[in-house]
Amino acid sequence: MNLKFGTDGIRGPVETHITPEACLKIGYATGTVARELGWKTVMIGKDTRVSGYMLESALQAGFISAGIDVKLLGPIPTPGVAYLTRSLRDAFGLVISASHNDFLDNGIKIFMPNGEKLSKDIEKKIEKILSSDMQMVETSSIGKAARFDESGARYIEFCKSTVPTNINFSKLRIVLDCAHGACYKVSPSIFRELGAEVITIGVQPNGFNINEGCGSTHPELLQNEVIKHRADYGVALDGDGDRVVLVDSEGELLDGDDLLYIMAFANPNRTGPWAGVVGTKMSNFGLEDGLKKLGYKFLRADVGDKYVSQKLSEKGWLLGGETSGHIISKDLVSTGDGTVAALKVISSLLILEKSPKEVLLNYSKRPQANIAVSVNNKDIINDASIQSAINEAQSDITVDRVLVRPSGTENKIRVMVEAPDEKTATKYAKDISKLIQSKT
Repeated sequence: MNLKFGTDGIRGPVETHITPEACLKIGYATGTVARELGWKTVMIGKDTRVSGYMLESALQAGFISAGIDVKLLGPIPTPGVAYLTRSLRDAFGLVISASHNDFLDNGIKIFMPNGEKLSKDIEKKIEKILSSDMQMVETSSIGKAARFDESGARYIEFCKSTVPTNINFSKLRIVLDCAHGACYKVSPSIFRELGAEVITIGVQPNGFNINEGCGSTHPELLQNEVIKHRADYGVALDGDGDRVVLVDSEGELLDGDDLLYIMAFANPNRTGPWAGVVGTKMSNFGLEDGLKKLGYKFLRADVGDKYVSQKLSEKGWLLGGETSGHIISKDLVSTGDGTVAALKVISSLLILEKSPKEVLLNYSKRPQANIAVSVNNKDIINDASIQSAINEAQSDITVDRVLVRPSGTENKIRVMVEAPDEKTATKYAKDISKLIQSKT
């Protein structure tokens, strides 16, 4: 069974990759390693995909066969599981989700008891056991399973606690898009209990419509609804709630780079753990330039919020994130949390008494062209002619940055070109993408 961890857990099509058989093995292998580490209980959450219940049962059986107790949380955002693993001692967490992918895919994300995603060493230990036969523990040592019905309520109260007590949202009208995913119950409650008037979209999951034409990867719907309802803000989460984009009152989209800048701008303390910000190789150069002008140091991690988190821990810093909307504020959370990031940004703007546009006047993004090319084999990126095209683009003095990388979550190669003008960035991104397509 060839199951490998990518940039964000194990992910793939349910029919061929993340099957019940695979999940049985994943539960067993992860449980075996967990027992060695002294982790006794796993908290299992999921998003709203139709395959979630099927895979949950298989994972449950695998963990129990390895002697691990199971607590079933039901549909809950990924960061909610991370929060509960930190809150409850001796527990680690697992989420059944393929994040922003459609319902045909599913995946597994695993959190250590400190709420951080697995280290590379632990992933390798699990992969080694995945390739061997299952040997369940003695019957007297098998685990037990129970439902944990407090997960949603606990997460709601935690998210509310991240907003300063002197701040309320009573004068705000917010359009909230939950992508028909894991946030569809909890996030509307959070914003309403903080006083906001909330208009919801993407809150009617049917197992098949997660991320379909909505959520953080399809913000056009939200932009239209914000204008239609004359809202102050729009908030779009993805299927498992670990990423977010915002829309201002004029319908302008604010991506992860914009949100990071607003949070950094609002923070008066730029020393010690607030001395630096971590982005990724995809972060716009304008963000790096803008943060340095504010007095921050800036470092780039590999793409993936767990790599951002690791870099933050290495440096002892607290703020980082990705252009896609994974935002980590380590004084509050251990992983990307879309709802908490939205609360933090909106609260910061209320404290500043400024609009997003007023804050973002202080930095300028470089034109950036991004194209995702579907491929059958991501190793095509090593083709000599493709590498030659990449080198040619990088050697052009009118180009700032070129990044061509295999996606860690989908069968795609992602092409990013950044340049002083949009025409140049788009030309090279299209040229490289067309070459990749011709090779598939």
